[in-house]
Amino acid sequence: MANVDIMELRRDLACALRWAARYGLHEGICNHFSVRLPGTPERFLINPQGLHWSEITVGDLLVVDEHGSVLEGRHTVEPTAFFIHSAIHRALPDALCVMHTHMPYATALTIARDAKLEWASQNALKFYGRVAYEEGYNGLALDTAEGTRLGTKLEGSDVLFLANHGVIVRGRSIAETFDDLYYLERACMHQTLAMTTGKPLRIVPDEIARHTAAQMAGESQQAALHLAALKRILDREAPEWASCA
Repeated sequence: MANVDIMELRRDLACALRWAARYGLHEGICNHFSVRLPGTPERFLINPQGLHWSEITVGDLLVVDEHGSVLEGRHTVEPTAFFIHSAIHRALPDALCVMHTHMPYATALTIARDAKLEWASQNALKFYGRVAYEEGYNGLALDTAEGTRLGTKLEGSDVLFLANHGVIVRGRSIAETFDDLYYLERACMHQTLAMTTGKPLRIVPDEIARHTAAQMAGESQQAALHLAALKRILDREAPEWASCA
């Protein structure tokens, strides 16, 4: 990460936010994505409060410190964004990128009692052995203790389903984290749609699920290609997205 250009991080994060809106992974002007800046573990980029993700530009992103102070940028940071993201970045040094959303199908699984991501689709198998669940809902994350608690739950996992709330996905890069976020929602969508048939889910045996997950592990090139394609589309369809003004 030390060799990553900060402007490229800005472009990647702005692209991920724009495409989260296009993919329907957003909710109003809520939710937040962050990435730790190279060489400065106590600082990270995050989307500002009050802007719809479909209008965010490279120049709208904020640089904040671990105390929630805005060091660069013309907007403000949303309080729950700071408490959730700063705590996770501090608790998990390898959590270079953190994405929190209320995307519909994944959130639906957090609302249904005892519902979990089942190993029933190929997309779901991407997350075999990488998922944790927070079973208690404590209201809005408006203090450091709540953010730290969520960070502890994420330790050893890349995905955390938050009871009655949404999901947190963390990863080693913006591309990998966004790719996981996208495919997690697809897996939850497929499962939810299958459940509406009233038929039992066709669960993949653990041995095959584990093998398939290993085959999918480390697909950083595929994730990078996914994000690169999304940036090309934005360049054609919404060139203002890359503005630094």
